[in-house]
Amino acid sequence: MTRRANPFSAKAVLGLLLVGGGAFLLFLYAIGAGWTGERMAVTAHGRSNALDGYSGLVQLLERRGHDVRLTRAPSDADAVEDLLILTPGTTTDPQRLEDVLWARSTTGPTIVILPKWQSRPLPDNAPEGTRDEWVELAPGYTALWFSQVPSLAALTLATGESAGWQGLGLSGRFPSELVQAITELPNDELFPLITDAEGDLLAGYWNRGGWHPALAEAAGVAFSQEAEDGQDGDLFPLIVVAEPDLFNNYGMADEVRARAAVALVELAMEGEDVDIVFDLTMPGLGASENLLTLAFRPPFLAATLCLLLAMLVVGWRAFRRFGPPLAQAPAMRAGKAQLARNSAALIERARRWRLLGAPYAALVAARLAGALNIREQDSLAREAAIDAALHARGLEGAGFAAAAAALRTARRPAEILRGAQTLRSIERMLEK
Repeated sequence: MTRRANPFSAKAVLGLLLVGGGAFLLFLYAIGAGWTGERMAVTAHGRSNALDGYSGLVQLLERRGHDVRLTRAPSDADAVEDLLILTPGTTTDPQRLEDVLWARSTTGPTIVILPKWQSRPLPDNAPEGTRDEWVELAPGYTALWFSQVPSLAALTLATGESAGWQGLGLSGRFPSELVQAITELPNDELFPLITDAEGDLLAGYWNRGGWHPALAEAAGVAFSQEAEDGQDGDLFPLIVVAEPDLFNNYGMADEVRARAAVALVELAMEGEDVDIVFDLTMPGLGASENLLTLAFRPPFLAATLCLLLAMLVVGWRAFRRFGPPLAQAPAMRAGKAQLARNSAALIERARRWRLLGAPYAALVAARLAGALNIREQDSLAREAAIDAALHARGLEGAGFAAAAAALRTARRPAEILRGAQTLRSIERMLEK
C-alpha cells in the first residue's frame, strides 16, 4: 500500500472544520433565537431599542440589582410570585389578555402597560446615518381595542394634552404632547398612583379584593378596619399604566420619569425579592416549543451534552488519522532497485539478519579485487591481497580482512550495519 500526494494541508482542513462547525452552530442558534433578518413591525416590547420599546427600563432595573428576564414562552406568564410586566399591542387578542390578568390575581403581581403608539420602520429613503431600530410613531387605535377587554371595558380611555404629571412624590412633564389617560373610574378598586395635571389616571393599582398596604399608602387610600378585615392577603394586585411614555425609551430620556417608573415597579413588588419578567408574547414575539429548544433544556440537556462530547471525540479521532489516502500499489515492479527492496523486505519479515553479512562482504571484495587487478580466487587469500594492495597505495585504516570477518560473524542489525559501513568506507577511500 502506498499514499498518494495530499492536495490539502492539515491546517487547511482544520480551519475548514472550525469555520464550518462554527457556522453550523450559529445557524442552530439563529433558529432557536428566531432570527429572521427582518426588522420587527412591532417594537413596543422589552427587547426593543425603539422609542416605544422598553429596553431602557430593563437595563435600569438590572443595574439596580433586580433579576430581570425576557420571555417568549407563553407558559412563563404563570410564573408564581414573579412580577410580570405585560406590554400588549393593538393587535393583541383581548380575550387572551383578559385570561392572563385574572389568572395572575392568584399567582403574582402584574403590571400591564397599555399601548398608545403605532410604530413602523423608517422608509428606505431615510436620511443617511439613521439606525435600524429607529421608527416613526403615530397615534394608535387603543381605545377600540381597550373596550374589548372585559376587565377594563368599564374604564374610559382618552387622549389629549396635559401640562404635566405627579405621583409617588415626583412630578414632571411628558415627552410628547399626546397624553393618554383613564378619565373615568367606575371601578371603586382602581386607585390612582400617578395622575396628570387634570387629575386623570395615568397609572393606578387594582386592589381586586387583596390587602396591599404599601400600594394603598402610595395612592393615599385609607381603608376602614372593616374593609381591611374583608381583604385577602393571598391575592395579588394589578397595576394599570395608561400612559406608556412614563416607562418606554421615550420616557427614560428624563431622569425624573425614569425614577417614577422604577419606583412604581419596585412598589408593585411589595418589598419581596422576586424576579421581574417582561413578557414578549403579547406584542407578538412568542415562540412555541420546538425540538431545538427542548434539546437544551432539562431533562434532555444531559443527552445533548453527551452527544456533543461524542461528536467532539469522533472529530478529534478523525483529525488525528488525517493523511493522504492509501492507494493500492502494483503487485510487481521491474528494476534492480525494486528487486533489492523486495529482498530486503523478505529478510526483514523472516528476521534472518545473519544471511546479510557474508554476501555483502563477498560483493565488496569482488568490486575491490576488480579495481586492484587481484586474481586470487580463494576468499581469504583475496582479502589478504586487498589489504596488501591498499597498504601499498598508502591507504591506512582498518584492514579489509578483519572488517569482512566481523561482518560475516555479525548477528544483530546494528552490528551488521556497522560492519557494512566499515567496508563501504574502505571502498570510498579507494575511489578517491
